[in-house]
Amino acid sequence: MITMRSCVETLLILFATCMECRGQDSVKQPKSVQSAYEEEDSVTLDCKYNTTSSNPTLLWYRQNSYDSPKYILRKHKFGDGDEAPEFKGRFHARHDSTSKSVPLTIQNPRASDSALYYCALQPTVTTGYPELEQKPT
Repeated sequence: MITMRSCVETLLILFATCMECRGQDSVKQPKSVQSAYEEEDSVTLDCKYNTTSSNPTLLWYRQNSYDSPKYILRKHKFGDGDEAPEFKGRFHARHDSTSKSVPLTIQNPRASDSALYYCALQPTVTTGYPELEQKPT
């Protein structure tokens, strides 16, 4: 029996960044490319972090070709965080402080979800470094 699968495969490309990070603070996304078929129930993008902050905040962004990054959601160690209205419903994340991770789950992935996904760490202490700094990986 032949099953029909969508010919369109969604490629989700990941990029980790660290906003206003200091010292040993870091963000890692283990896979640089993640694939999913449109008809799959969900796809999860991993994001692990290390920080000296006692209350870290993790953010997810999506950047389509030739566009600026769009804010998806924010998760705090304590509290719920928030989501951009256009991503509510299909995009979810949970902050697991034990494993120091904030995986992003996309329900019912679509071809239009193909993009560059950024996981960012924003420590609560921001004194001393007023500008963003990109650290080499």
